[in-house]
Amino acid sequence: MEYYPFYNLRNDQELMLSQLDIYTYPQNLNNALELIKGAVEGEREDELFYNYLISLAPTHEVKEIIVGIRDDEMKHNKMFRTIYYQLTNQVLTQALMSNFVTPKSFCEGITRALKGELAAVQRYRQILFAMQNRIHINMITEIITDELRHANLYNYLYSENCHR
Repeated sequence: MEYYPFYNLRNDQELMLSQLDIYTYPQNLNNALELIKGAVEGEREDELFYNYLISLAPTHEVKEIIVGIRDDEMKHNKMFRTIYYQLTNQVLTQALMSNFVTPKSFCEGITRALKGELAAVQRYRQILFAMQNRIHINMITEIITDELRHANLYNYLYSENCHR
């Protein structure tokens, strides 16, 4: 019998084996590759979004924080492209168009950014589950921990600039 970590739960609480596919390689690899594509495809929109937030930053400190986050996101994009190429031998092309929607205010932008960082953690976790190569695992772990740090920074920016 194959071991599954949820096996000893009561019958009505057991996860269906098909629900374990997100944790099981190679069943989860195609989903991970699609999630990587999605992360890379949002690159142009993210660039416009971060530049817009930087232009609205009320102080130099806020601007520097957002510039640091933007630079991390650019690094993540390169890391995702590298992983995708190493797994598929295919180069992901840069998006030329964007669906960037301007936030109504700096605070709305910060809120959107915070929610985006947390949603990214959920998606990137699924990518992590499909990685077999230790270097790829380390890269995705770095990306996820950066996204969590970014969420904390956006929380800080919101509390200092929007919640008064």
